Amino acid sequence: MAKDKLLSPNFCYILAANFLLFFAFYLLLSVLPFYLKEQFMAGKSMIGFILSCYTLACLCIRPFSGYLLDTFSRKPLYLLSYLVFTVIFGGYMIAGALALFITLRIVHGAAFGMVSVAGNTIVIDILPSSRRGEGLGYYGLANNIAMSFGPMAGLFMHGTCSYAFIFSCSLISGSLGLIMASLVRTPYKQPIKREPLSLDRFFLLKGLPAGISLLLLSIPYGMTTSYIAMYAEEIGIQTSSGLYFTFMAVGLAVSRIFSGRQVDKGRITLVISLGMYLASASFFALSACERLMLWNATFTSHLFLGIALLQGIAFGTMFPAFNTLFVNLAPNSQRGTATSTYLTSWDVGIGIGLMSGGTIAQIFNGFNHAYLFGACLTVISAFYFVWKAGPHFNRNKLR
Repeated sequence: MAKDKLLSPNFCYILAANFLLFFAFYLLLSVLPFYLKEQFMAGKSMIGFILSCYTLACLCIRPFSGYLLDTFSRKPLYLLSYLVFTVIFGGYMIAGALALFITLRIVHGAAFGMVSVAGNTIVIDILPSSRRGEGLGYYGLANNIAMSFGPMAGLFMHGTCSYAFIFSCSLISGSLGLIMASLVRTPYKQPIKREPLSLDRFFLLKGLPAGISLLLLSIPYGMTTSYIAMYAEEIGIQTSSGLYFTFMAVGLAVSRIFSGRQVDKGRITLVISLGMYLASASFFALSACERLMLWNATFTSHLFLGIALLQGIAFGTMFPAFNTLFVNLAPNSQRGTATSTYLTSWDVGIGIGLMSGGTIAQIFNGFNHAYLFGACLTVISAFYFVWKAGPHFNRNKLR
């Protein structure tokens, strides 16, 4: 029996739009802590607070975006939120006061919250159901390629270019992505009966156990994406921090392709469990790097990149599986709600990671303690998924 066709012009356009969106995002991600420190003299705790504002704004808009996407036409909401997301990069260049920067960061986070849910929901509409896991793997691969080049390019430009130039590059990337997004043709969406508002219209209640497990995993991930460059500088790692993101992206890219196919074969809980075990090992190793530097700096620098690769494999294995898990718990009329619940769980953890990472590092005088805390959370998440969230999904899945 022939497989359903995966590649189509629409799928290619939304892949390009997704890549350009995340490239604009990742280009600034590793640079912003340095920008806030140099431009506004912000301390570690303040940097953590400002960075977390973005994620908290995402969190606040996610449930409403899922409801709106399930109720109204999806493409106009997608394009509007993409436009706002892009324009904010220009606003950063004129933000001379910290309060204005924080305000723009909040608006930016809200726009990202809407556009990411909309894009994820639209790609699910476009994909054939028999190849959804594989398709979501490729869709996420666009994020990972952006993660590979974005932070590395940002850190390189940080040493050679002005911050205004870096912000301009993100603005250009977002603008090109908006053009790609406008070319996507979405399938006709049947009007649905507008039922009375209830909590289940904003949050997929059946996804709560899996959401808790995903939240615990995303806390150390949030610490890594924002503070890994500072951690490397703190302990004296000689390897470029940009390479950490490159190796992580390679692991994410390779594992997404294979894990997506396993998800389509129905091995969702097995794939997630395997990814959790790898994530736990990677964060314990990351927290040990400070002590290992005292023993052998060269070995630790190589291990540092190996940890990045392992983290990429771990999270790349889990991402398509978790996404499909939430979608499989919801009826087709609640795809937006399922997607927003998945991303909300992720954002809550990222926000906690951003805020707690800087605070723990400041209290205990080192980011290694923050990563040790994150490693313990991954162990708790793995136990919770195996004993609670996984069995709950198998009892309640709709497909």
